[in-house]
Amino acid sequence: MEIYIIRHTTPDIEKGVCYGQADLDLAPTFPKESEAILKDIPSNENFKVISSPLKRCALLAKRFNDVVVLDDRLKELNFGDWELKKWDDIPEGEINPWMQDFVNVTVPNGESYIDLASRTNAFFEELKHSNDTNDLIIVTHAGVIRAFLSNLLGIPLTKSFSIKLEYGNYFHLKKEDNTFKLITPVNV
Repeated sequence: MEIYIIRHTTPDIEKGVCYGQADLDLAPTFPKESEAILKDIPSNENFKVISSPLKRCALLAKRFNDVVVLDDRLKELNFGDWELKKWDDIPEGEINPWMQDFVNVTVPNGESYIDLASRTNAFFEELKHSNDTNDLIIVTHAGVIRAFLSNLLGIPLTKSFSIKLEYGNYFHLKKEDNTFKLITPVNV
């Protein structure tokens, strides 16, 4: 089974704004960015497409197939009270504890990175043990991809942000005998 895990393209939001599960529109560059991704991924009408339900992922997923399975476990980190606030406007008393331990500290009315990693790992464990043999396209977010790769490569979550991951980047994997083999090199 061939698997491509793709990060969504550039969202339409100014730099310096905290966003996770906010349902953002895509930047005007979406057609060009998505065409570049479509050219890179081998054409395969049998791809099953699974996506985060957030439109910055779902719109790209629909470029591969009209039938897309949406899975909430593929959503980005829930930034709770911080969603759509400028990072500089988040009170120091809230952000400092999180910055010191972003893996375990829960964002006010949101979730922690360990929460995201837990739901991400549950998704991929289910996929690993599935009998489905269709090749897959998975469209999701940087946090989900980093959490998955961290688990796959044995990298601590605290170091997962050293994994380079731009908008529209993807990782190619193969699933063989209920294991994942990473084909794309990871830059850490």
